[in-house]
Amino acid sequence: MVLNNLNYPLDFKFKITTLASDFNITDRNGNYVAYVRQKMFKLKEDVIVFNDESKSKELFRIKANQWIDFNASYSLTEIATGRNFGRMARKGMRSLWKASYDVLDANDQPKFKIQEDSAWVRFFDGLVGEIPLIGAFTGYFLNPSYTVTGLDGKAYFKLKKMPSFFGRRFQLDRLIDIDDEEESLVILSLLMMTLLERARG
Repeated sequence: MVLNNLNYPLDFKFKITTLASDFNITDRNGNYVAYVRQKMFKLKEDVIVFNDESKSKELFRIKANQWIDFNASYSLTEIATGRNFGRMARKGMRSLWKASYDVLDANDQPKFKIQEDSAWVRFFDGLVGEIPLIGAFTGYFLNPSYTVTGLDGKAYFKLKKMPSFFGRRFQLDRLIDIDDEEESLVILSLLMMTLLERARG
């Protein structure tokens, strides 16, 4: 598996030189982990995870199950084997106030929850973001964080948006050890969530 035995924290850094939503993932030593590219002009979200920016090897595919994404879920598949890891599902109305997602395994059983830590950060980012000129700098002082918890109530991962212009950078840390397969399931879910939430603060 590619998305385990990783050296945390991981950095997600979006490119600003492309129209597509592309970002690099590197580990604490600056080594490449993956390159994530969201296909443009698709009614349904379609994301490919490559080995690196050369895009010489496709590792994973993340696809939405419907073109209206309000209650969409996103399938997580390993390309080489066709193996289904599971899916991530958005929590509908609750996501309007504070982002919330369920992570389900290949048997469609709930395994984890991804929850935004503060609804107020989202609220003020939406408010200030509408102010001309000032809104462009919200990425420096309004930065949400997200916690991944298991069914046991323990926090396993923390994803934070780091101060940066245009909200270019996120950082993922693992808080406690986790099974390799579940680690891949969570990371793939967080990749998709980052694309969905980036523009929302």
